[in-house]
Amino acid sequence: MRAYGNDKIVDAMIMVVIITAGLFCLLPLLHIFALSLSANGPILSGKVTILPVEIDFSAYKAVFGNAAMIHSLLFTIGLVVLFTAIAMLMTIMAAYPLTKPNLKGRNFFLLLIVLTMFFSGGMIPEYLLVKNLHLLDSIWALILPGMVNAFYLLIIKTFFSSIPVELEESARMDGANYFKILWHVVLPLSLPVMATLSLFYAVGRWNGFMDALLYITKSELYPLQLKLYEMVINSQVNDMAIAEGLNASVPIPESLKAASIMFATIPILLVYPALQRYFISGMMIGAVKG
Repeated sequence: MRAYGNDKIVDAMIMVVIITAGLFCLLPLLHIFALSLSANGPILSGKVTILPVEIDFSAYKAVFGNAAMIHSLLFTIGLVVLFTAIAMLMTIMAAYPLTKPNLKGRNFFLLLIVLTMFFSGGMIPEYLLVKNLHLLDSIWALILPGMVNAFYLLIIKTFFSSIPVELEESARMDGANYFKILWHVVLPLSLPVMATLSLFYAVGRWNGFMDALLYITKSELYPLQLKLYEMVINSQVNDMAIAEGLNASVPIPESLKAASIMFATIPILLVYPALQRYFISGMMIGAVKG
């Protein structure tokens, strides 16, 4: 009976911690949402907390009324889908052979992969490489350099290694080669880790900013994050207009930034519910044996 009472206390403490952590994640988002819908005056006076004050949609009108912004959104969606598909394909094709003990030089290849997690060429050599490959102002400049993440590769390799070898041996006895084994045996059993890493790749590309800033100058190839950055920077002139009282109806940078954040955040958040059950399973990789 005492143990049961202790369990209830522990459960209550865990619940409090989870609720507190959830509020820490939710409240800043609510504050940004409130800023995006509030008028200039309350924002300047600091009256906006988690609820909008004097609701004003001018910031959203500025964002959604920009045809270039909509183009950038659609371009980014296509970019994320293409990048995630290529990245997962290359990661899987690299990880699966590394699970085979008879692969010559396997430990050497693994060492090279691990070293890339601690050492990199740096920004300037990477830029020179992309330039010499004639990838500047190309969509491939946003795909090829980050095509394989070493950490994700090691995660999916570990998952592949946990699949019973008897399954592969049975398929090999039936005449299946390595590609058929990978497609018909390994991948169907790896949906949790594939969904999890696909989500990580997609979120990383969606939030990508610095590579586009370095490699892209054509506005039609601006991903959403770079377009939002440009829009917010250009809106800084509104500070002077509002300070002089010239045009108080123009959305100030704070509300425009908030609307831009919501504009860029909501689409990727909609992906999580669809992958939630796979995501939870994938996050538990290595937590349970057997």
